[in-house]
Amino acid sequence: MEDSTLFIAGDWGTTSLRLTLCRGAEVLGRANGPGVGVQTGALETIFRSLSKGWIAEHGPLPAFLCGMVGTRIGWIETPYVPCPAGSAAVRRAAVRFILDNAPVTIVPGLSCSNPLGAPDVMRGEETQIFGALAVMPAVARGRHLLVLPGTHAKWAIVEDGMVQSFLSAMTGEIFALLRVHSVLSMGDGNPAAGSTGGFAKGIARLKAMPAGAIMHLLFEVRSRQLLEAMPRDEAMDFLSGLLIGADVTAALQWFGTTTSVMVIGEPALAARYGEALEAFGVAANYLDGATCALAGLRALFVNTKRGEI
Repeated sequence: MEDSTLFIAGDWGTTSLRLTLCRGAEVLGRANGPGVGVQTGALETIFRSLSKGWIAEHGPLPAFLCGMVGTRIGWIETPYVPCPAGSAAVRRAAVRFILDNAPVTIVPGLSCSNPLGAPDVMRGEETQIFGALAVMPAVARGRHLLVLPGTHAKWAIVEDGMVQSFLSAMTGEIFALLRVHSVLSMGDGNPAAGSTGGFAKGIARLKAMPAGAIMHLLFEVRSRQLLEAMPRDEAMDFLSGLLIGADVTAALQWFGTTTSVMVIGEPALAARYGEALEAFGVAANYLDGATCALAGLRALFVNTKRGEI
């Protein structure tokens, strides 16, 4: 039977906060706010402000929060759970406290020794992964490679519902830095011409070059604007293709042969990763990141309420 308890689910990242009022699988309300990295006030105050209407109507409400809210710059720091880890270990390690007569739970992140032999961490993506298992139970059986694109993309191996290991890539952040703070966006191409397949061109260029050529290919983003009149928008898409292509090909190398990858994220960015994967002969399956985050918070809440910790 579906749990009908009202609760607040919160995906609180660096740049944004998404709160959702839930009754089981039903969404009763949504509220958005600033992320941990851009807020100007106390997180407790922000949470109260966004949820006060729901609490006025329904009384004290339990809340489950994931993401950067559990970091040192967040509300209350939560521990990292070492991999391999499943949802039960995450529920046991969650930090719980009382706010205004209602329990608040902050979901911990995961840590691992990644395929490169280095320490690695994630926060928020673990909840999306557990949500993906709830949304698509087939992913909870057998061994699967998942990618969660974003500022710091996460590649994760999930086996029989357990996150075994993962590998982070700063693909999104590097793209943003190069796009805004480098000469690559300062070429003399025609800015009015628009993009004409720059992303696919970047993927193809990366694919045609030897492994490890990305540092030498990046300057082409500028030189193609200067000498081939590549439009700026197309050049930025070309840059995106180079970076995502490099991310994908390296991850496939580290995680071994696979025929398909589950892509979990914002649809437009997920589609770009899917295009890159397919260029390297790997099928892409898609799940929406926000949907998975909410499903993961819901599953963690329901199973904790049932005492399955």
